[in-house]
Amino acid sequence: MSFLDKIGFNKLKDGLTKTKDDLFGKINRLVNAKKKIDDDFLNELEEILLSSDVGYDTVESILNSIKERAKTDKYENDDELNTLISDEVKKIFASSTSHFKMFDFEIAKKPFVIMVVGVNGVGKTTSIGKLAHNFKKAGKSVLIGSADTFRAAANEQLEIWAKRAGVEIIQNPSTKDPASVAYDTISAAVSRNMDVVIIDTAGRLHNKSHLMEELKKVKRVMQKVIPDTPNETFIVIDATTGQNGLNQVKEFSNALGEVTGIILTKLDGTAKGGIVIKINNEMKIPVRFVGVGEQINDLQVFDSEDFIKAIFEK
Repeated sequence: MSFLDKIGFNKLKDGLTKTKDDLFGKINRLVNAKKKIDDDFLNELEEILLSSDVGYDTVESILNSIKERAKTDKYENDDELNTLISDEVKKIFASSTSHFKMFDFEIAKKPFVIMVVGVNGVGKTTSIGKLAHNFKKAGKSVLIGSADTFRAAANEQLEIWAKRAGVEIIQNPSTKDPASVAYDTISAAVSRNMDVVIIDTAGRLHNKSHLMEELKKVKRVMQKVIPDTPNETFIVIDATTGQNGLNQVKEFSNALGEVTGIILTKLDGTAKGGIVIKINNEMKIPVRFVGVGEQINDLQVFDSEDFIKAIFEK
């Protein structure tokens, strides 16, 4: 692990402290108390995983796998039992992996367009600023489109984050049509030969159909400039919201046809980081990035191996 990688891992580990203390701490105490896999062990493990927001279906899958392995293999100490549990979590992530391993990837056709959606209050604006910062740091030219024409302070807040990131922004405070701002942004990106475009959208309740139709229009209008745009559609969800966050992902996916990745914010503020496991198992949509703090460098590319290591490593 390089020095920079180590810094990133340590930030993730620090951000997951609450989850580690709650989830791993309880599992460790259970393992030390039981020393063997029996019905009592499995029942208590189920309660621990559910309390960390891992989700019922996911927990049942993990427990069933543990039961099967316990029939043929002996797990006679805490290290072996902890390894068994972490191995089962790894299997869940194996079916849903992110191809975003770094920000300096090769862009085959410019611009690479990302549309960012989500409900109000989840940290969408700050996540866009942090995304832009990371792309800029990787040597990419970035253009942000301020297509949140609904919230009064949206333009000002996004402009502040664009300045922090050192990137350009397209705004039109005189219009209430987000699709026109998105169109202007894509057109400007093409003429300026920009590498990356990030389109902000208004925070909206996932159960409001007319607002979802507006998002579809934004997508259609962007495709008039570049067919098959956007390249990625990220939904921002708050790690502290539990099942409601999953409902948001489902509704936005249904409305837009495809959500390609999740930005999970406020992971440092919850002991229920198990939602990451639940999302990967139940939604089959990869978590692309996780927010582990409020600073501009605190948005990290999600790496399942680092996540598991940060939680289960003693």
